[in-house]
Formats: sequence, structure tokens, C-alpha cells
Amino acid sequence: MRPAPCLFASISLLAGAAFLACGHSRTEKPGAAAPPAAPAPMGPIRGKVLELLPAPPYSYIRLQAAQGEMWIAVPAAAVKPGAEVTFLPVNRMADFPSSTLNRTFDVLYMGNLDGAPPAADPGPGPEEQAALGGTEFKRLPKVSRATGADAYTIAELFARRAELRDRTVRVRGQLTKYMEGILGHTWLHVWDGSVKAELVATTDDRAKAGEVVTVKGTLRLEKEVGQGMVYHILLEDAQIQR
Repeated sequence: MRPAPCLFASISLLAGAAFLACGHSRTEKPGAAAPPAAPAPMGPIRGKVLELLPAPPYSYIRLQAAQGEMWIAVPAAAVKPGAEVTFLPVNRMADFPSSTLNRTFDVLYMGNLDGAPPAADPGPGPEEQAALGGTEFKRLPKVSRATGADAYTIAELFARRAELRDRTVRVRGQLTKYMEGILGHTWLHVWDGSVKAELVATTDDRAKAGEVVTVKGTLRLEKEVGQGMVYHILLEDAQIQR
């Protein structure tokens, strides 16, 4: 499954924050509020699909998990109510409006479904096409692991996040997104193919989308970055190594 494409970009702080939240603009008109969602811990989260609201290129899912009932947003996926899924959360949004669905979610968790098949050819968004040179994310090859004692795959970072919290780690991967001047940093999305999710990183170094690099930074959990966004896992102050 390819990651959620970001559809809007702006040099303003507000639009930049919305861009990092995978593309919904904060200027959308909110509709009726969704039922409150339970706070979610760090993923993975195993749960049952109670309701699915298609809004290509996304799917909004009401999920029943051990932590309680919650709303999640993932790339458009071919799942049905009753299905058991594993959700990999990336960030948390409060009072999130969707003009497509004409409603506001009190709390919405954004991320990916591990191993879920994509919906029937939703097609990549324009920003994703630009970042990847027209190549669909799901066709990107796996990237070989970095070497060294502090080197990990993205899958290992998710699995060992509690152990590695606040430690310096290195990950080798392809930059699927490169966004400058947002919340005072440059933001990277890194893919290595070890898990169906990207690693988000902040840096002051220069690069370009499509490059395969090693990023070295401090692994943060539950990192609040402003505008109501909390990243469950974030590589902070990363250095780009080639």
C-alpha cells in the first residue's frame, strides 16, 4: 500500500502544517462533529473496522480497538466493515475538518494499514507524482539497510520504539517527500520497504525527493509540532548522509 499523498502545499505556517498532516487544508469548512475518539497509544494498533467512509485518495475508518473506538485516516484501502486490521499511526490531529465528508473529527489519527490491499486504482495525487517522478509509491523497491551499531530499518524503529526513544539512530531509505520552510524546518518522508509506512524526519540539510540517503537523528515519540499535530514517531534534527 502506498502512503497517503499530500495534496496541498503552501509557504504559510498554517498551510504548511496542514500539508504535513497529509494534505487537508485548515480552511475547509467543518461540518457536523464526529463522535469523540479515544486517545491512541503508539502503534501498531490492532482493531476491527466498524465503518468505512471512502474519500479518495483516502479512507476514513471508525476502528474498534482495545484502546477504545477511534477514527483513523489511511490511503484508500480495500477493507470492509468487520475486517481485522493493524493500524500504524503517524500523527494525531485535533478538530480536523474534512470538506469532502462535510464533518469535523474531534480527534483523527493518520497513518497506514499494514498489509492492507489498496482500493481499486485510486491513482497518485499530483504532489506524489511530482515527488516520485510519476512512479507510484507501491512500486518503489526496497532499500538496503544502513550499516553500523546505530543502524535500523523503519520496521525495527516501529517495533523497538520504546527501547530506542531519545537515542540517535540511522536509517537508509528513499526520500519520497522533501518540504522546506515548514514550522522552521525541512521535512522528509523516508521509505525503505521494510514496513508499509514512511518515517518522518526533520532536518536542516539539503536534498531532493527521489534520492536514496542515510538519515541520522534522534528518535522522538509523541512529539508535538504545533497546529494540533502530534507525531507518534519522528526522527528529529536529522543529518543527511550520502
